[in-house]
Amino acid sequence: MKHVFFSLFLLALSVTGFAQSGKIVKIEGFAPGYIGQTVQLNEIEDYFSMKESTMASATVKNDSIFSLIFTVEEVQKVIVRIGNNRSFLYVQPGGNYSVYFPVKDKYEPYRPAGNQVEVTFYDLDSTDINYQILGFNRWLDNYLAINYSDHLKNPVAFSKSMDEFKEAAQKYYAKDTGNYIYDYVRFTIANTIDNIQQTANRNRYEKHDFYIKYQPVRYRNDAYMDYFKNFYKGMMPTIPLEVNNRVYLGLLKSSPSLIMNALGMEYTMINMRVRELAMIELLSELYYAPDYPQTNIITVLDSVKNHALFEANKTIAANMISRLTEAASGGRAPEFVVKTIGDQSKGLSDYKGKYLYIHCFDPSSEKNKIELPLLTALQKKYQKEITFLTICKASAVNTENKQVLSGLSWDVAVIPDNATFWSNYKIATFPSYVLIDPYTYIVQAPALGPQPNNLYETIDKVFFNIQKALKEERENR
Repeated sequence: MKHVFFSLFLLALSVTGFAQSGKIVKIEGFAPGYIGQTVQLNEIEDYFSMKESTMASATVKNDSIFSLIFTVEEVQKVIVRIGNNRSFLYVQPGGNYSVYFPVKDKYEPYRPAGNQVEVTFYDLDSTDINYQILGFNRWLDNYLAINYSDHLKNPVAFSKSMDEFKEAAQKYYAKDTGNYIYDYVRFTIANTIDNIQQTANRNRYEKHDFYIKYQPVRYRNDAYMDYFKNFYKGMMPTIPLEVNNRVYLGLLKSSPSLIMNALGMEYTMINMRVRELAMIELLSELYYAPDYPQTNIITVLDSVKNHALFEANKTIAANMISRLTEAASGGRAPEFVVKTIGDQSKGLSDYKGKYLYIHCFDPSSEKNKIELPLLTALQKKYQKEITFLTICKASAVNTENKQVLSGLSWDVAVIPDNATFWSNYKIATFPSYVLIDPYTYIVQAPALGPQPNNLYETIDKVFFNIQKALKEERENR
């Protein structure tokens, strides 16, 4: 049965490797649920920080159509965002795509905070990378559906079927060696089938030799990077005690060289490029551990950002610093300075001593304006404990809606669209909220709003608990 299915798969797929006819990529999209909204196409700068940067943008027209034109140097995975929703696809140089972007997937509930949706392709060419990946994923899913029940009931039969599947896949994609699809297949198998526990499993060192030691680092291939990150995840407790101690001492001295030398004692990090990447991953994990100095970790990453042995690792270190120091619940709030519409310059330190509730607002949006009466009521109720601050993008403010802003009884600031505040606080949609404590640490980011979310939660309960705790604290003095 397996051989019949594999033959049918070969007949249906007929893939020969994609052709690169140029660097320009075109995406024609159909998004009937998003008329008038902005479509943003982002590339993933690296798979450690997962930082995104915009490659192209467009507006969904009245006929539900949008068009994106951009260039790529190589095959890569990209993210498409419309409103709060997101999807992904792969693009290749010279690719032409026609897609449908749904409001939500058929069997998924609607989530106000945003849905992960799956685009539908129209007339996808059989030489395209998406066609190849979808075809392989279907093949893999069918194999697991037929054989996975043997995993515990008949492990010998399952091991035999695994070997047959891997051999068939390797043979079929051998002609694509060096292409994206070949590496995608190899490491998708490594991430799924090879991680299913079997008595004959490769040990960690064998996996390192087979998948990492002799392979180039594939920075753009998501399947490879998933395998790499999982392989080196949670290293500190697993490496020998002597290596562990040397890493810690190197960190206390803020020395990337000492840390690199220490990690070089571990066999799975004999490759210098791999070791430098693994060090970045390790430091990002230790940043949230209580026993490791965060300032030293940032210092080491900053040194890697400027002096890494490999150019690509400089970008990853820089992005990792941004991710670790950006707004996140429990972390220090990034500093900012804004000018209020009363022409006062105010920074985060000016709001220190009380809770600060930042309201990121689009005054041109009727949906955003609906929340203003609720916010006004909350501000009156909790103004002794919580300071409100509304921040808008300059492009969204005009003569008409400026009157709306001047009617608010708390600080309102209008800042440039490219101000670092937006990226530091990861504000992508409006309205958005951030709650900061009196010591400038983030309580919630994103914070709840005045309207119920899909769990029927609002910020009112959080404010009530803050008010109650502060009152008890005053009474106990």
